[in-house]
Amino acid sequence: MNERTAPRGKASGNSNIGDIDARRREFKWNRARQEAGLPEGGPFNIGWLCTDRICESGSGEKTALIWQSSTDEIKRFSFDDLRRYSNAYGRYFTDLGLDPGDRVAVFMDRTPDLYIGFLGGLKAGLVMQPLFSAFGEEALEQRLRNAGTRAILTSRKLAFRIRKIRDKCPALEHVIIIEPGDLQMKEGEQAFGIADAEPLDSFTCYEAKEETPSILHYTSGTTGQPKGALHTHGSLPAQALTTKWVLDLKKDDLYWCTADPGWVTGTSYGILGPWSLGVTQLVLDGGFTVNRWYEAIQNHGVTVWYSAPTAIRMLMKEGIEGAGQFDLSSLRHLASVGEPLNPEAVIWSQEAYGRPFHDTWWQTETGAMMVTNLPGMEIRPGSMGKPFPGITAAVLDEANKPIDEPNKPGQLAVRPPWPSIFRAYWEREEAYKSKFVNGWYLTGDQACIDEDGYFWFMGRDDDVINTGGHLVGPFEIESALLGHEAVAESAAIGKPDKVNMEVVKAFVALKAGFEPNRKLEMSIMNFIRKKLSPLAMPQEIEFVDKLPKTRSGKIMRRLLRAKEWGEEVGDTSTLEDD
Repeated sequence: MNERTAPRGKASGNSNIGDIDARRREFKWNRARQEAGLPEGGPFNIGWLCTDRICESGSGEKTALIWQSSTDEIKRFSFDDLRRYSNAYGRYFTDLGLDPGDRVAVFMDRTPDLYIGFLGGLKAGLVMQPLFSAFGEEALEQRLRNAGTRAILTSRKLAFRIRKIRDKCPALEHVIIIEPGDLQMKEGEQAFGIADAEPLDSFTCYEAKEETPSILHYTSGTTGQPKGALHTHGSLPAQALTTKWVLDLKKDDLYWCTADPGWVTGTSYGILGPWSLGVTQLVLDGGFTVNRWYEAIQNHGVTVWYSAPTAIRMLMKEGIEGAGQFDLSSLRHLASVGEPLNPEAVIWSQEAYGRPFHDTWWQTETGAMMVTNLPGMEIRPGSMGKPFPGITAAVLDEANKPIDEPNKPGQLAVRPPWPSIFRAYWEREEAYKSKFVNGWYLTGDQACIDEDGYFWFMGRDDDVINTGGHLVGPFEIESALLGHEAVAESAAIGKPDKVNMEVVKAFVALKAGFEPNRKLEMSIMNFIRKKLSPLAMPQEIEFVDKLPKTRSGKIMRRLLRAKEWGEEVGDTSTLEDD
């Protein structure tokens, strides 16, 4: 735990939240809609709230989206553009015969169609299922098949990936391809996108209620395949209010969230939060390079920046001198998400940008920020901060009771309800129920609380791997590894990494007739990259004669992880060889 402190956040003018102590004392969730500027008793449809409502307030001509392509082409869309093109998507989905509640996946790079099609689907009452564009065939198939997805919106270059697994996804009726060019369409495929669509001035949105399902985000666990966390239209008050108070977004801001909408940050705070407040945001498509990111901030005049610790550490490698080559004076507020922000990064950002990154903690299941460093709070580098107003968080002991002793680790838990909490794991009722004990939502994260109420992340209490802010389930990797012709047994763990926090390391026992060598190692790595994703690909493979198991045959990842991290091995009495 690091006791150094960084200066208070330097928001220009007064921060939106104002007196933090007063906000905590007086907070009630039933006032969140009003505070976030959402109409009392009005429609709950998120698509309408993020587009039509903003236009009706007189901001229709205001720029909503500045999109910069991977080749640096720039396009701008007003809120009225969002409204009319999302209407066109809503009508298109409806004309296809898709019904409210049907799952529609969005599987593409960060193009305008991703964002606008996503809103159009919500307007039609569909459950939108964002998928990371780097997903391989097996990862894609698992999520489409589990959700019973009826339609998928994709791009020309990714359509080939869908074709390979479509026969394994019987519910998938429609493959919608934006700008297919001369691609020869197959049965069930059709072309649609804003490049050819006629903007639609009027569309009757589905009358969503607070509990109407809206978004299905998949998250990894220790055992079994990824679970679909189901959210509702009633989540928006929490997302809008945390955007307003934690990210401190104001009407004249230019906001940049670097997260891909395939992950929950990219939807909650890369679509819903900023646009529900009528704020302009930048979307930068393409991969990360230091110069490109700094040029984006400089050239567009980004004022509020929400990014990941992995990216911050990559920027740190270029040093303060690298930042000094660009005019970054437009920045007034910085925040981070996805994994613990190390103390050095907070101190460094103060030196490099003249202001610290404010760490935030939340999960796919929570739907919105839970523990935060609010603007104006004293930042303790390395700390997650304190619970957001209206959120009750605690650290629980093994009996799932709150720990009163300062600095004693236990499981981080949050007391429901709050508007954006997930309502189910898709078709996994028992897994969902297991997350709630004694009136608490169990996060699976270990933490402690210091004498002043600051929360400090200590690690996971399971084997989930956090690589670059993205959770990767070891079971999913291990299952895919067994599909390689040479692999007899496998185990996957997280290995410490200075930039990504963790990377995947695989332990592999080979079948008879195969010998360990570099060529085989690369073959296995690329096999996983293709089947799952680059994030799931092992960065290191250790060939072993056998894996440590319990007498019941369960692989002891804990033992492998402890040796890798230099930790105490602990009780090994259940090992099969003991």
